[in-house]
Amino acid sequence: MGVKAISAAKYDVLCIGNAIVDIISRTEDDFLVNNGIIKGAMNLIDSERAELLYSRKGPAIEASGGSAGNTAAGVASLGGRSAYFGKVAMDQLGTIFTHDIRSQGVAFDTAPLQEGVPTARSMIFVTPDGERSMNTYLGACVELGIEDIESSKVSTSKLVYFEGYLWDPPRAKEAILLAAKIAHEHGREVAMTLSDPFCVDRYRDEFLDLMRSGTVDIVFANEAEVKSLYQTSSFESALEALRADCKLAAVTRSEQGSIILRGDETVEVQAIEIDALVDTTGAGDLYAAGFLYGYTNDYQLKECGAFGSLAAGIVIQQIGPRPQNNLKDIAAQAGLIKAS
Repeated sequence: MGVKAISAAKYDVLCIGNAIVDIISRTEDDFLVNNGIIKGAMNLIDSERAELLYSRKGPAIEASGGSAGNTAAGVASLGGRSAYFGKVAMDQLGTIFTHDIRSQGVAFDTAPLQEGVPTARSMIFVTPDGERSMNTYLGACVELGIEDIESSKVSTSKLVYFEGYLWDPPRAKEAILLAAKIAHEHGREVAMTLSDPFCVDRYRDEFLDLMRSGTVDIVFANEAEVKSLYQTSSFESALEALRADCKLAAVTRSEQGSIILRGDETVEVQAIEIDALVDTTGAGDLYAAGFLYGYTNDYQLKECGAFGSLAAGIVIQQIGPRPQNNLKDIAAQAGLIKAS
């Protein structure tokens, strides 16, 4: 069942993440090899490397992204009430990001960085198999801090969700811990996504502590991330360890669907059939959006997973990580939306 908050909520989901503008370009695998890019991973780069890759890329699409930002947009597209915290600069890309996320119905009021580094950008190279390799310059993202945590939004959100990538910029850790504290004080829940196997490698002990201490109530991961978390090649043993470490978890497995764990309960959810795999960017973000929309609107776990599968399945059939079509209408056509 969904969240039972102690007071009326203004938002269903508050997402906290790195505010990034995606620069998406199609390329061949040879390009990745020749430029030393790790396929399928998120690689952190500096400004010099960002400029080099930008000069070598082919035609590209610029679109607002960032993992948690994509999730916030997905929740809004389903008809949920979402808010977002993330740091941009007062520059062209910052203006683009702010306009895009607000136009999608997300409440976004984080004060922009007045001077210093520019808005973050991620160069995403999509190979013919639909896999995306991200090369991210964090820029203004690293300046997200406790001063950006709007307690009024945290306390009036049913659930606070953040991306594991936030453990890279140091000040964001304090901000997340503050947000989690405020959320729990107001009877809310806190969720996180493990984000990336390499991110898990960097912060394994800290992520496990967040789960075991109760700072995080709900965990989203894919198969590679959960195996990395527990340093095992066995998916089954990783699932059992995850079950013991957190209250609720959802693990995605691409075309094999997802598995939801809560206590002794195990729920398996199928992936939807798609016409063509175009770009996997945002698949996990949109799965989380669908799941959290269902969870915060009192759907059963199987239904939450179905919302997640639908949202992920739609986004991988397009270029870009944010839904281009109204997910609420698509979910209604699929028979997932309850009659109000």
